[in-house]
Amino acid sequence: MKLSSDSTTFRQGPAWSTGSTAPDNGTQKTVEGQRFIFYDGYWIRYYQPPAESLEARKNLIESLTRRTFHHTEHGINTPGRALECARTAYEQQTDPRQKRVNAAMLAGALFNRATDIFRTVVDLGANGVQISRDNELMQECGQCFKEALDLGTQVKHYSGQEGIDELWGEPFRAFTVPISHFYESRFIKVAQAMKNIDQIAESMKASLHPHVAFSGAQWHIDHFATAAKYECETMRSDAENNFRIWPQFVAAGEMLAEFQGQPHRDLNMPAWLYSTGAKLIFDGKSLIEWVALARVPMPVSTDLFVDECSEFDSAVQAVHPRPRSVSQR
Repeated sequence: MKLSSDSTTFRQGPAWSTGSTAPDNGTQKTVEGQRFIFYDGYWIRYYQPPAESLEARKNLIESLTRRTFHHTEHGINTPGRALECARTAYEQQTDPRQKRVNAAMLAGALFNRATDIFRTVVDLGANGVQISRDNELMQECGQCFKEALDLGTQVKHYSGQEGIDELWGEPFRAFTVPISHFYESRFIKVAQAMKNIDQIAESMKASLHPHVAFSGAQWHIDHFATAAKYECETMRSDAENNFRIWPQFVAAGEMLAEFQGQPHRDLNMPAWLYSTGAKLIFDGKSLIEWVALARVPMPVSTDLFVDECSEFDSAVQAVHPRPRSVSQR
């Protein structure tokens, strides 16, 4: 399937039409031999949930736990065996800033303890020892996940800008609901992430497009935003698509980060204001990347970025440049 580079035509057109009305959430269709599912305005690549089993649930929880730590702040991937030390340190800490970090470390220990217990339960099952949900081990596992979820509000994204409660809650959800229901929630979050990516891209374009110094930026922003939407829906285990989409995502991001614009063409824009616009590109690129890789929206960081765009617009008005429209690449 050909990959688009235009966010305005991302999965639009006759092949994606279902008639005069928008499709219902959960509608599926096949395009060029690949399956897609519709949620909240977006067609998303569909992945069949694995059959319900303890082994499948263990693999899912382990994967989600690794992913959670990958996208959160450093130093909180505490081994489950250190749970009691982490709890004692958290309870004894009095400094508010340090206590937040201790809470994040305790949450990490709880997550790892829960994953360790569930892995043991699955191994026992493989050896013929059946353990029910009412078993003490399973009860402790669920309690660890729940407590980690409660403490997850103290955990920040590795950018330091905000926490990602939805990402932090995924292992607990994978433990408590059928796998098919978890996959449905994943599709919904991917749709929300795609919408967030479009919002960031539109804010960037609205601020930069009127200025000749940033002529050509719109194409690079669209190209990267579209690559980011492909990336956020693609599972790493999907080798056929991953080896096409990840290089496109990285290359599009590099092109946007390297965009220099044409400051010499706009004599009305001071150097400091051009630098502010260039920083806007860098910050927007970073935020789109964070959302695409986490596969969940980042509303706090997005609000901060929209404010940054507004501050740039206000600065432009304050120095009275004479922007003129230019044709985009």
